[in-house]
Amino acid sequence: MKHRAQQRSTRLGRQALGLSVLAAGFATATTLPAQAATPASMFPHVAVANDSAHTLANRAHETRYQDSFTVHQFGNVTAASARNQAVALSVGCSANDPCRSTALSFQIVTMAGENIHLNAVNLSTARNEHCDGCQTLAGAYQFIVSTPHPFTLSAQEQGQLAAIHHKLDALGKSTLPAADLKQQADALAADVLAVLKSAAATAPTSHDSKASNSFHPTVTMKCHFDGWPVS
Repeated sequence: MKHRAQQRSTRLGRQALGLSVLAAGFATATTLPAQAATPASMFPHVAVANDSAHTLANRAHETRYQDSFTVHQFGNVTAASARNQAVALSVGCSANDPCRSTALSFQIVTMAGENIHLNAVNLSTARNEHCDGCQTLAGAYQFIVSTPHPFTLSAQEQGQLAAIHHKLDALGKSTLPAADLKQQADALAADVLAVLKSAAATAPTSHDSKASNSFHPTVTMKCHFDGWPVS
């Protein structure tokens, strides 16, 4: 059977490119997040999503925060690549005047089809370089929703995700210790997972009568967190 590839990515508050698999990644970073999506017209039935957040704190900029929260809605695909990364660095501060560097990245991807070849990568890196007493956190959260048939997030579900994004942005003003900040990020990731599971439950299921070939919507979350100090 032939499938016509569609691509529509939705960055909360904006429209971008995509196809219909739901993968969400959450990462931590302090510079502008890099996002990329490959149009289906260039590679039919293939979807590519690339999101990242990077932060660098030093004596000139002692506090840095960056978050990325991106939703990619892909249609029918035969193969997909989703990469999400958060990188946070603290360099050259002292214990008497420490730095704080936080990078968080959430990636959400929706994808439809059976026997899809998926390459999903979710990474985070936090480093202190000559920075005693500095707090450095990098968190990457990736959510992948796989469904037999394409579906789109409703206006209500997009509104719920936008509210979570707003709370994520608010963490940039937080002065909580690193471990507490991680707990708040984890809680927001749990909220995203709940929204996506509810959305996936409404997606059409496979009509194949053979139980061995039946395919029901699934939601997978990957989390990778690195930090100094994080308990």
